[in-house]
Amino acid sequence: MKNQFRGKSLIKVPEEIPWVGFLQGDFGQEVLGEYNARVKEDYHSNKNLQVLSYINDTVTGSNPFAVALINKIIASDGLHVATQADLEKILKTQALVLQGTYEDSALALRSKRDPNGYLAGKLIDQTGQKLPSMIHLKDTDLLNDSDSSYGLAFKLKDGAQPIYVPILNKDGNFSSEDVDEATGLPKKVGKQGNRRLYVVSDGLCGLFLSRDLTLASGGDILGNSYSGGRVVVVSGSAAQKNFEDQLTAEYQRQQEELTARYQEALQVLKRKE
Repeated sequence: MKNQFRGKSLIKVPEEIPWVGFLQGDFGQEVLGEYNARVKEDYHSNKNLQVLSYINDTVTGSNPFAVALINKIIASDGLHVATQADLEKILKTQALVLQGTYEDSALALRSKRDPNGYLAGKLIDQTGQKLPSMIHLKDTDLLNDSDSSYGLAFKLKDGAQPIYVPILNKDGNFSSEDVDEATGLPKKVGKQGNRRLYVVSDGLCGLFLSRDLTLASGGDILGNSYSGGRVVVVSGSAAQKNFEDQLTAEYQRQQEELTARYQEALQVLKRKE
């Protein structure tokens, strides 16, 4: 047909369109630079924060302390680190490839006992929340604390709402179809399902999505970090233009690279004639 069909949306278009991405490119490098400066100046070069690297254009490594500090750095730009619900949406939409990496998203708080009983007690005193509860890393601030074995402690931001989630006391299998969209956690666990939830019974642990898409809430050594760690950043409309600019720049870079390869291929063909 000569004339293009024009209709109206059959669904409600959201006013804010969230964007997601790893810490990569110039943006990732800039954030890492500020992160390292703050680790040195504000946190006395704490070894539990000296865990991030810049490899193959991507910030690698992750632990709950590092993610909390990254969130503090990017918050002024309308960005935040991903919650577990965000990560599950990413898996559902395939917006990013998460298999093969791991992402710290929250803290799992169960009691004042070990592991990490000291940090757990400080959080429980702040929350008054029924246990077990999930605390998004984006809802925490990072403090120096000489009484902590890590030299660090978490403080809840004003307005932070830990989520009471009894499922964090239940170990078992689950399917992605059984995930609660509001929390990113399974609604139920059992013997069936292609994914697994791992838990422990006490204390404070990190909650993370593992490289095989297992959901682990028993990360008891909060300072551990490995090269497979990635920090996922989420934006709303306030930061959308920044992400659009990055995507445009990356698209142009790839187009230039493809053009250069095409020209090289043409030169090779001409030499063969």
